[in-house]
Amino acid sequence: MLFEFYDKVEDLLNEIKDTQSSTIQLIADKVATIIDRGGILYTFGTGHSHLLAEEIYARAGGLFQVKAILEPELMLHQIHGKSTLIERLSGYADIILEINEVRKGDAIIIISNSGRNSVPIELAIKAKEKGLLVIALTNLKHSKSVDSRNKSGKRLFEVADFVLDNCGVPGDAILKVKNKHFKIAPTSTIAGAVILQGLVAGIVDKIHGEGKEVPVMVSANLDNSDQYNEKQLEKLLEKHPELFKILR
Repeated sequence: MLFEFYDKVEDLLNEIKDTQSSTIQLIADKVATIIDRGGILYTFGTGHSHLLAEEIYARAGGLFQVKAILEPELMLHQIHGKSTLIERLSGYADIILEINEVRKGDAIIIISNSGRNSVPIELAIKAKEKGLLVIALTNLKHSKSVDSRNKSGKRLFEVADFVLDNCGVPGDAILKVKNKHFKIAPTSTIAGAVILQGLVAGIVDKIHGEGKEVPVMVSANLDNSDQYNEKQLEKLLEKHPELFKILR
């Protein structure tokens, strides 16, 4: 099964390359404009999707101007199953937006494999109302096969400005187990990480291709990196002091 998994992941990544690259580049161009003028790219996910919200946040080789919205009640380090129940609650997105400073003109990536639960959907709707560019990272095959759990009746891909498809299967797991009804080996994290890092690459390429600079972090485990990163951040805050509260 191990090599079957490798083969399926390789096929999946090729599908992403073939079907998502143009959308990734389009989004990268739009987010690059936002970043260049001092904007922020927010990321948000519930359950295991919070792993992807952190994937490009405060990351070696990543952008300073990324802020992950990490709501403890919607992560997995507390009681098992708690985040699953809370992400179905209507109205919780209001709390998230109240305690996190998001601004008109910024962008947010909302990650949800199923795209059916209330919190990600409502967050997308309300972020659009606030004037943010809303990007969904979801599993279209799964999402289109289920009903929304939000009172709007819509799924995440139906309310976002742009949609990135992780090209997964319904249920996420891809390997059949002999004589069992279940499958194993989900792919949403692998696919999502590749898509998000590809997006960052596109953003940096766009800005640098225009002869401009964009602050990028280097690994904290390289010599002299702390000093380098601090100087990059200082330069960014000198140019855009309004980011101090968000990035400090």
